[in-house]
Amino acid sequence: MPLPLHVSFVGGESGAWRVDRVSEVVGDSLSVPKRVDIVEGPEPRLPRDSAWTLKGVVSNIRYATRDELKQLGSKQEGLGRPEATCAALIPIKKNEAWWALSQDERTQIMLRGKHTAIGLDYLPAVARRLHHSRDIHGESFDFITWFEYAPEASEAFEEMVVKLRATEEWKYVDREVDIRLTKAADSGERRGCTVQ
Repeated sequence: MPLPLHVSFVGGESGAWRVDRVSEVVGDSLSVPKRVDIVEGPEPRLPRDSAWTLKGVVSNIRYATRDELKQLGSKQEGLGRPEATCAALIPIKKNEAWWALSQDERTQIMLRGKHTAIGLDYLPAVARRLHHSRDIHGESFDFITWFEYAPEASEAFEEMVVKLRATEEWKYVDREVDIRLTKAADSGERRGCTVQ
C-alpha cells in the first residue's frame, strides 16, 4: 500500500458495515447512521446525504520503538480477512496540553503506557489501521482508528480497549467516540459483534 493513503469513513444509509452502536466515551458523540462505508483516495466522491464523514491519512508509524515496529510487522494481519466480520471505528481528539508537548515527551508517554505493547498482545486476532486527521482542514478529530476482528475475538478486543483507556495518554483525550460495526453479508445480516 503506497503511503500516504487518504481514507474517508462515511456514516449514512449505505456501506459495507452495519452500525451496531455509537457511544460517546469522552465529550460529544456522533449521530447514529445505519451503515458506514470506507472510501479510499485523495478526492473521493462522497454521498451528499451522509450523516457524517471522517477523513484521515495513513502514513508512517509514530511513537513506536524499532523493536515494536519489527514485532508489528511480523504479527499484524491485514484488513479485509473474511473471518473479521466485526469492527470498531474510534475517532479521538487530544487536548491542547498534548500538542504542547514535544514529540519526544509524547513518545515517552506512549512508551510508559505501553500503548504499542498492549496492542501487540492482541495480534494477530485484532487488525488495526491508524489514520491521522489533525492536519486536515475542518476535521473534528486528531486520529481515527479502524479495528477488524472475528466475533470470537470480541471479548479480547473489549479487554484491549479497557487497558488502553487506563493509560496515562488518555488523560489528554478531549473527545472519543466508539462506533461498533458488523460486516453486512450479501445474503442478509450477520449477528452483531458487540459484547453485552
